[in-house]
Amino acid sequence: MPQRQPGRIISLSNPQAGCKECNWRERCLPHGLRDNDLQRLDDLIKPYRTIRKGEALYRAGDSMRALYAVRRGTFKTTAVTEDGRVHITGFFLPSDVLGFDAITSQRHHCTAEALESSDVCEVPFERLEHLAQVIPGLQHELLAVMSREIQDDERMLIILGRMTAEERLATFLASFSRRQANLGLSATDLSLVMSRQDIGHFLGLALETVSRLMSRFQEQGLIEVIGRQVRLLDPTRMETLAARGVAAAADHRGH
Repeated sequence: MPQRQPGRIISLSNPQAGCKECNWRERCLPHGLRDNDLQRLDDLIKPYRTIRKGEALYRAGDSMRALYAVRRGTFKTTAVTEDGRVHITGFFLPSDVLGFDAITSQRHHCTAEALESSDVCEVPFERLEHLAQVIPGLQHELLAVMSREIQDDERMLIILGRMTAEERLATFLASFSRRQANLGLSATDLSLVMSRQDIGHFLGLALETVSRLMSRFQEQGLIEVIGRQVRLLDPTRMETLAARGVAAAADHRGH
């Protein structure tokens, strides 16, 4: 068995802590703010909310009230196509921000659901918008977060474009590994709280295909699966498989 990758210890012993004491300060909206500006943002944020597993933070069609920074746990966002199919548009981990989908129309286009008991910091959008006009650093960070959202959407177009099923799953696992590493967690021991069906809906694959590929990856020595825990046994090969798919899909789009 490979050794667990050491990571920064994440403490959630004080869930009421403000932005200044929060573990995710450097990856969330407060990134780069000076102490006095940070305090103004802190005063704006409502006390954190706990969303139980299976509960919706907001639903498609709801009016926009706020942006939500994930403090603990995992969310998925889902949309239903005109023909009734469920499409998962994203998975959100601590320090990710939910709610940008409603900025243009002021109504949410998808539903955000907790995949486990999760906490969010609620930031009223109208007041945040006003504060961003007087704090350039906050305005910059908002634009940066929105830019990352656009980049994620573009990556999904590539994934769902010309990639094979094997390359799609490899890209998902490699991306999740990088996201955990960015949070100071293990890059090899992945805690996939989402179901295989959810992964399939995200990647445009049938449940049976995801299960078959998980088994194939395990037989090939790429991963070890224990329930919803997936250990990457050969991260380099996984990244190579993912990169091959991204390059092929991007090349096809270029033509």
